[in-house]
Amino acid sequence: MAEYTNNQMMAVAMARQVKDGSTIIVGTGLPLVAAALAKNSTAPNVVLCFETGMIDGGPVEVPTSVSDMRIAYTASALWPQFRYFGFQGNAWKKQTIDIGFLGGAQIDMYGNLNSTCIGDYFHPKTRFTGSGGANGIATNCNTVIMMKHQKRRFIEKVDYITSPGWMDGPGGRKKVGLPEVGPQALVTELGIMRFDEKTKLMYLAEYFPGVTPQQIQENTSFELDLSRAVEAEAPSQEILDILLKKVDPQRLMV
Repeated sequence: MAEYTNNQMMAVAMARQVKDGSTIIVGTGLPLVAAALAKNSTAPNVVLCFETGMIDGGPVEVPTSVSDMRIAYTASALWPQFRYFGFQGNAWKKQTIDIGFLGGAQIDMYGNLNSTCIGDYFHPKTRFTGSGGANGIATNCNTVIMMKHQKRRFIEKVDYITSPGWMDGPGGRKKVGLPEVGPQALVTELGIMRFDEKTKLMYLAEYFPGVTPQQIQENTSFELDLSRAVEAEAPSQEILDILLKKVDPQRLMV
């Protein structure tokens, strides 16, 4: 079996969520790596959208941020940001964006994300940077989430809903006037969680090699359904070579 790190496994798992020919919104960090890996392997026809106005680029080497001009390689459009926001708003209305990549400081059993504060909003223990474009993405399109799997992050109820998931369960989004889209998968260094179609509750879908479902439950503050969990496929040497020799040869993110 090929050797790999947690971050490399996460990047591969995220790339597996990208379908060829889909349109996705990509942010900074490991999602950038995952998007570049998918583009250079299993999803060559994926359309990558970045809030800096670069559309349908084909980065060969991983960009360091959404402003990195490596994203512009073979891009179909290099727009000023106001034009991109107009495009994005129109695409949301027509539901032509398939997936947005997100992260956060806290997540609950329905996939609601907090990247605003820990504790009371007006007297927080910790204040974070806030939504940025995350709320708009979570409101208007399906999402794939990436975050560290820690008990203090996986809690029964987030302190603040920055980015809406399935709210309080079935019909929760409709009650507050949101489109019927939401989180589809959550990738951590331990495995992949998904959300039940009927209850909208998070469940364990895949645990990574070397990890047990019980370890994942021990790092989660609420009860997870473990009954459907299967062991994830380890990364092949071929996909690791693309990741480490082509996408991120300097190991900037993995």
